[in-house]
Amino acid sequence: MSNPEHAEWVVVTAIGGIALVLVVGAAFAALARRLGQPAVIGEITAGICLGPSLLGLLPGDLPGLFFPLEVRPYLGVVAQVGLLLFMFTIGWEFDHTSLRGRRRTTGTVWLSAAVTPMLLGVGLAALLFGTYGTVGGRDIDFLDFALFLGTAMSIAAFPVLARIITDKRLHLSRVGSLALALAALDDVLAWCLLAVVVALVTASGAAGFLGVIGWGAVYVIVMLAVVRPVLAALAARATSATTPWLAALAAAGALASAYVTSEIGLHAIFGAFFFGLVMPRRDPHELLRRGALVPIEHLSRMLLPLFFVVTGLSVDLTALSATGALHMALIIVVACVGKLGGVLVSARLNGMGWRESTVLGLLMNTRGLTELVILNVGLGLGLLSTELFTALVMMALVTTAMTAPLLSWLLRRGLHEAGGAEGAAARGTGPVTSPAAAPQAADADGADALVGSTASKSQRTH
Repeated sequence: MSNPEHAEWVVVTAIGGIALVLVVGAAFAALARRLGQPAVIGEITAGICLGPSLLGLLPGDLPGLFFPLEVRPYLGVVAQVGLLLFMFTIGWEFDHTSLRGRRRTTGTVWLSAAVTPMLLGVGLAALLFGTYGTVGGRDIDFLDFALFLGTAMSIAAFPVLARIITDKRLHLSRVGSLALALAALDDVLAWCLLAVVVALVTASGAAGFLGVIGWGAVYVIVMLAVVRPVLAALAARATSATTPWLAALAAAGALASAYVTSEIGLHAIFGAFFFGLVMPRRDPHELLRRGALVPIEHLSRMLLPLFFVVTGLSVDLTALSATGALHMALIIVVACVGKLGGVLVSARLNGMGWRESTVLGLLMNTRGLTELVILNVGLGLGLLSTELFTALVMMALVTTAMTAPLLSWLLRRGLHEAGGAEGAAARGTGPVTSPAAAPQAADADGADALVGSTASKSQRTH
């Protein structure tokens, strides 16, 4: 095959692979929604199924057929573009106003929610380092490994969390508002810690590390003192005539910022996220939202299934040894104890009821896409072997998938206890609810009961 023919084959194969990913991702996302799960659960599952864990079990090496090794770098580039644009929208939609009010409670619970799983993650790293301390024949540094695993354990997935809170009608409750504030703080801490880890791994010695941190500080100052005012001034002059160009300019800025942080020695996702943070918040005519944020958000969500497939190609459940499976179970337990337990105990000590504290802990134990982003960075840095990467991805999947059913059970139980005899007496006069709508109605009523109990407690407190 000549070079032009080979290049055309690569392009055509990549296009076919993208088409397959989009169709399978949409099908799995729809199935996940029907099962009461966030769409991201279906998309992550689709990525794993298209890799060696399921498709690879069939005869003919189908993962290699649909996604040949020569094509995967091109798929990776498209996936990275989708991921960077997604991180940009997350930064843009970050609502710092959610951190106002109840600062003492928020700060105390968040400190426990971040420190407890991080410390357990460092302890887990000490336990696992003997098995996974060598990756690809290269010995990795324990400090890098421990700090990365601690960061991975302390993550909460803000985008998935926001969707679950809205679906369960918890956005009106103190629990929902507090969970969003805690997850937002978790996101900021995660990217800062990840930037430190990347700097430690990529820098050459102490001088190189200090250089990366120094240039990172310069980048942050320039973004806040120069770029943010310039963007605000440009946004103030935007008119409907400029709307068609807003999305392209915003995406270009996000990708350029990602390039700069990557050149500094920080990861590209930090630059995309931070460019979103400095985007103008005041948009009286909603030109920026309609012209830039919404189109970029749609594009990033369409391309994200490619990121899940690229991740899934590195996940191989069939290669897990008995020891690896045991480590995977241990990782899942430590993750749940650290996040769910740390939040629950701290919230209870701050005066919240057991049910509210448990709901908050379940919400904060949701890891989803944010965890996958962190894990892919660790894989790219050479901090994770394929077996440990597989175990951590499954932890992200399990902790996210368990949230919706357990949350529904708690809300229905709360509704049952709140209704009591009054609910039984009124049962004969209430409207008839179809079986299909019953779980959603029960969740909504349970959330309303939680909101009501929260409001009454708040009134008694104040």
